[in-house]
Amino acid sequence: MARNELRPIVKLRSTAGTGHTYVTRKNRRNDPDRLTLRKYDPVARQHVPFREER
Repeated sequence: MARNELRPIVKLRSTAGTGHTYVTRKNRRNDPDRLTLRKYDPVARQHVPFREER
């Protein structure tokens, strides 16, 4: 299996509505659904959930 198929690059967008994004890779076998991570949003100046964008 090719590297890009198993670990695709995904954008994580802030749920606070600030428009801030992070870019990361995810393992499709372990996380087949949309990924949600709690990360720091510098615009909102607090930790908020970031959700995978398609």
